Amino acid sequence: MGDLSGSPRRKSLQRIEKENSNQRLNRTLGPLQLTMLGVGSTIGAGIYVMTGTAAANYAGPSILLSFIVAGVACLFTALSYGELASSMPVSGSAYTYAYVSMGERWAWAVGWLLLLEYGISCAGVAAGFSGYAVSLLQDFGVHVPSALSTTTLQVAFEGASRHVAAGWRMDAVGAFSILAVSLLLVLGVRESFKINALIVFLKVGVLALFVALGVWEVHPSYWTPFIPKYEGGFRFGFPGIFRAASVIFFAYVGFEAVSTAAGEARNPRRDVPVGIVLSLIICTVVYMIVAAVLIGVVPWQTLDVADPLAIAVNAMHQPWLALFVKLGAVIGLCSVLMGLLYAQSRIFFAMAEDGLLMPMFSKLHPRFQTPWIGSIVLGLGVALATAMLPIDIIGDLVSLGTAVAFGIVCFTVIWVRNKAPEIPRRFSVPWGGFTVRGIWLGYVPLLGIFFCATMVAPLCVDMILALYKGDPIPLLLLLAYAGIGWASYRFYGHVHSRLGREQREKAK
Repeated sequence: MGDLSGSPRRKSLQRIEKENSNQRLNRTLGPLQLTMLGVGSTIGAGIYVMTGTAAANYAGPSILLSFIVAGVACLFTALSYGELASSMPVSGSAYTYAYVSMGERWAWAVGWLLLLEYGISCAGVAAGFSGYAVSLLQDFGVHVPSALSTTTLQVAFEGASRHVAAGWRMDAVGAFSILAVSLLLVLGVRESFKINALIVFLKVGVLALFVALGVWEVHPSYWTPFIPKYEGGFRFGFPGIFRAASVIFFAYVGFEAVSTAAGEARNPRRDVPVGIVLSLIICTVVYMIVAAVLIGVVPWQTLDVADPLAIAVNAMHQPWLALFVKLGAVIGLCSVLMGLLYAQSRIFFAMAEDGLLMPMFSKLHPRFQTPWIGSIVLGLGVALATAMLPIDIIGDLVSLGTAVAFGIVCFTVIWVRNKAPEIPRRFSVPWGGFTVRGIWLGYVPLLGIFFCATMVAPLCVDMILALYKGDPIPLLLLLAYAGIGWASYRFYGHVHSRLGREQREKAK
């Protein structure tokens, strides 16, 4: 087996195998549970919330092309994840892969990005939960004040310009959903996943019913012009298609959660790649069909809300269906929260196991055998973000973190293929590659890196344009998070790293 330990702070594949055999989490998950985790984590805010936001603000009916762009980008990444999961079946996902390929500092950066990605994803999902829950309660005559169901910050568009305003309000409904799911995850993985499987079947069934009845309410005129006239910046036209793709890239983050469950899979080398690829295929098909019906039922200009499917079923004038869809959305989004919070807590656990975070975050509950302290701390942090941040900003931050992490995963495939070509792989990326000066370059990971860069570019440009137009909040949030991450590693992680301590002891 090849050794990737040339860097002073890089994990070898031998070490990865040893950690895999000594990991302390219970192996209880099979291919069905892993696929349900991927589907449950992916089919949620992307279709229930972000499709409407991206269509109304950037792409119009051409959001269908945006789904194709984002789905293709994720396909190449999913295949790369599948190979790495079959050769390095450990918890930590892209964080662990970066530890092998680029070393500890990059691993920290990726882990920190993943915590942002999953945490803010949860906040976005909880925002959708809040919108549908408030609408559902309204149907039963219960009015929730906007001060308790609206985020502290709100985004408004004036042409191509975006403005952020603050007020004395908080999304308490969304924050409560985060805290409730966090508590459920503390109680145990097997029990949580049984509930998750039931919820997945329910919400897919609700979406199937929406499509079956909504297809008869489609107005073809709502699909024209398919690509709305360009208004400047990334508002509509062809730039809007790619900007919307970078927004709904957020919708696909859930399939990555499967790779974080490798430490609890019964046969991770076989089952994790199957769960990743199957969940991505299932979710992409569902997204395309539901989005086409949604945009055909109501004008896309009306969909910049937290509950676009509720707008559509209300327009269909079938109260029973509206009630059913809203109830399915409320319950279904809980499974997304479960999958995302689960993945976030396991990355937190892996980083604490490596000494990069305080050891209390790797302690398991004496009865439930779950990393309960980390789950509670993360739940509180995400609940606060849910109460304050609007979904427009949340989607951008998530997509940025997701694209960078996905790009590093694709790069790691190339690195491991060159440094350790002989390690066993139950799954390999298809279509081969080529060599340049003896270095193997795979077509699939290279295309994954290219598409991830395509997702990042509009987000970075939009943040800079927003800063120029007097809206510094997205960039400030990102810089503040990066600054906290740098300080955490500089003053704690670098000193307490388990790998660093072992190397210092050997040097004595």
